[in-house]
Amino acid sequence: MHLQSAYTPNYFAIDDILATQERTPCKFLVNVPKLGVKLNPASEKDDIQPGTSLELPMWLVQPLGSGRQPVVSVELPRMYKEAYREVLKADPNAVDLHKFSLYFYELGAYAKEFDSRGDVAEILLHSFKGRFRKIMDLAHNTASDSTTQDSLDMLERMLYNDGHKARMKLNAWLISSGIPLVAANMVINHRKRKRVDIEDII
Repeated sequence: MHLQSAYTPNYFAIDDILATQERTPCKFLVNVPKLGVKLNPASEKDDIQPGTSLELPMWLVQPLGSGRQPVVSVELPRMYKEAYREVLKADPNAVDLHKFSLYFYELGAYAKEFDSRGDVAEILLHSFKGRFRKIMDLAHNTASDSTTQDSLDMLERMLYNDGHKARMKLNAWLISSGIPLVAANMVINHRKRKRVDIEDII
């Protein structure tokens, strides 16, 4: 996959960079000196005190919230919380995933690390499996326009565009080739051999 559209983890991927800009609620567990004003311009103290709640980008939350001694406790981004998961469980095709998040699956790959119950990983798989048939159906039967992709996240848009281009190339080849499709010699010979075997039995 190309660097500019590669999915997690890829330091040089534009999609990965944009997805990890999403801010995530977290609470500091320890005192962090000299970063109070830098991470929170509204703060009057130089240090970040334990118990301070901030929204930080996922690229920063991931190293701070993981490891044996995490600096922050991390909440799930709102689109992966129970209320949203229930909607996706009911019917993932009825959801405008674009409004949930432009990088729903990409961000979810990071968010699932902070979900000890595994609900986020489950809903990501459930949503993708439920929506994949719709995406492929759109790619094969719908003209390529922006309104078709309005409810898709960036990964789904990439799949839709690739599927639509492949369908257009196949249609162009079928029209321009002018070569009738015939059965392969192996298939013809197999049918003849089968006919001979039946005649021998009779």
